[in-house]
Amino acid sequence: MKSIGHTIIFTDGSSSGNPGPGGWGALVARTDGTVYELGGGEKHTTNNRMELVAAIEALKSLGVHTGKIAVYPDSAYVVKGITSWIHNWQAKGWKTAGKKDVENRDLWEKLDLLANERASHGALSWKRVGGHVGIAGNERAEE
Repeated sequence: MKSIGHTIIFTDGSSSGNPGPGGWGALVARTDGTVYELGGGEKHTTNNRMELVAAIEALKSLGVHTGKIAVYPDSAYVVKGITSWIHNWQAKGWKTAGKKDVENRDLWEKLDLLANERASHGALSWKRVGGHVGIAGNERAEE
């Protein structure tokens, strides 16, 4: 497989009413100059679900990828969930520390599968960025 270089992804999701109508967006930029935008929505959802869908759809859009991928959500829920909490949830049979079912398990399982697949083809990193603070990629994903 030929490496296509570094890819940077910004993601965002929201809902009005939580639950209520919601949307998600992602900006995907590659070092070869390719930039594309993804987005969608649901009639009845939560902001956390939309944050997860944004990350899932962005990773799915990459196809076979052998370069480094950096994902920049503005959601601490997504970053802490995929880099830390998910390991404990899995070890405890998808239960939280409070012994409750993990919310959005269906999406966490999809994101975990995609993240593991991508990590096997190169480095995958997650870093939270501030929302509404003028970071161009995040601002565009919010649009």
